Amino acid sequence: MDWSTIDTWPNAELSRRITGPVHRWHVQEAGDGPLVLLLHGAGGSTHSYRDLIPHLQPKARVIALDLPGQGFTQLGARHHSGLNRMCTDIAALAEQEGWQPSLIVGHSAGAAVALCLSRKLMSPRGQPPKVLGINAAMGTFKGLAGWLFPLTARVLAAVPFSAALFSGAAANPARISSLISSTGSELSPDGLALYRRLVGDRTHVDGTLLMMAQWDLDPLLRALPEIAAEVRFVVGDKDATVPPEVSTQASARMPNACVEVWEGYGHLLHEECPERVADLVVSLLTDR
Repeated sequence: MDWSTIDTWPNAELSRRITGPVHRWHVQEAGDGPLVLLLHGAGGSTHSYRDLIPHLQPKARVIALDLPGQGFTQLGARHHSGLNRMCTDIAALAEQEGWQPSLIVGHSAGAAVALCLSRKLMSPRGQPPKVLGINAAMGTFKGLAGWLFPLTARVLAAVPFSAALFSGAAANPARISSLISSTGSELSPDGLALYRRLVGDRTHVDGTLLMMAQWDLDPLLRALPEIAAEVRFVVGDKDATVPPEVSTQASARMPNACVEVWEGYGHLLHEECPERVADLVVSLLTDR
């Protein structure tokens, strides 16, 4: 995404750039209090938390970032797009900036990143930060992600100009509306326009394809019994991208995890009911 267009992005007044480690990061920061780190899913950006941030701002310090190569974060090394290296780079960024999150919120693939980070970061209390996983992608993707992940993504990422071809074809308004509906969620016209803008951007699509092509969830899945953080999984019963039972199965293998099923919401639950998600975040911050 071209930084010159940042002024037209949601919550642009909160945006800033951070150089290094490895990448040139886009970060949005607001509020004061216990630190909440927000991580989007594959193919998303800070825009997915556009309505959640204002609800949290009065009660917490909120930091949302674009994952490497996606949104407005410029990829510094193409081989740093997989789960482990991405977590290592974000942990190094947190150390550089002095971030000690009390809670990490991750949506979809971002929930896997959040769980990985919970093993690398410490909260101000000297404990692993809590994790809130929203429709956590801890297993096989369905829908659009299933089509891309992982074999097709590896092929597309290796073919010159594939990102340009894909972004041009997928940015059709009717196709975007259909893709979003296929996740089980319904967004406003403004929300759909933001996804159309992302999918129409060649650099963003390239970064997403690289992430999917390098994604390896197996080490994290093997480590689930060792994750000490308090983890809350929230799933929408209408999620057509990641089956709700994925979170249930992951939770059963973790020592301090539980699952909530929210009726009537799809994969983009945090965009459909940001006020309810904000209430849950605050309760997790205040529950000692």
